Amino acid sequence: MIDLLVPASARVAEAFHDDPDEPVFPGEEHLIAGAVPARRQEFVTARRCARLALAGLGCPQVPILAGPSRAPQWPDGVVGSITHAAGYRGAVVARVTDVASIGIDAEPNRPLPPGVEELVTVAGERQALARLAADHPETHWDRVLFSAKESIYKAWYPLTERWLGFEDVRLAIDPAGRFRAELLVDGTRTDGRPPLRELDGRFLVSGELILTGVSVDTNPT
Repeated sequence: MIDLLVPASARVAEAFHDDPDEPVFPGEEHLIAGAVPARRQEFVTARRCARLALAGLGCPQVPILAGPSRAPQWPDGVVGSITHAAGYRGAVVARVTDVASIGIDAEPNRPLPPGVEELVTVAGERQALARLAADHPETHWDRVLFSAKESIYKAWYPLTERWLGFEDVRLAIDPAGRFRAELLVDGTRTDGRPPLRELDGRFLVSGELILTGVSVDTNPT
């Protein structure tokens, strides 16, 4: 499903259940030491998805470690993102020659916990969510917004190496499956390319699952 939300040049892998007997990949044990079984299983499955996606780019099977921000460390010349939610694990990777950065997120199609919407929205967004809910009540639009901002952060951080809070993004959601993010903070990139000011993304609602994806072109037209 996530392939519908990312560029054709990206490679994806997904899983909808865990194998409780699957071992941790060699070299990744320290990343999950002491974790409860459920967390351990989702980690193992998501990392397996990441290696399957990397194999689609011709990359060897290697441990996928975590950087200082806990984000996955990808092989040289590769960008990617991993996500997991109840009943879903997914990963996407791409060559930096095709995609400068990419982010995906999965969430349950359920309302946010009480009080969270106020923490993750900025002026105008709650009114827009109310309109979307009135017109399309089968989708929990507060959760779509939350997921989209998670994907935005995952695409933002590798290019800026800076935090991006929920309050630093203003989102406009098209119920047809797209969204646009206005970045409310300085988007200067570490690679010297033009700063990030807006990001476009896509979303998909399938039953109990919400998926979002954001990518930044290497050579935007």
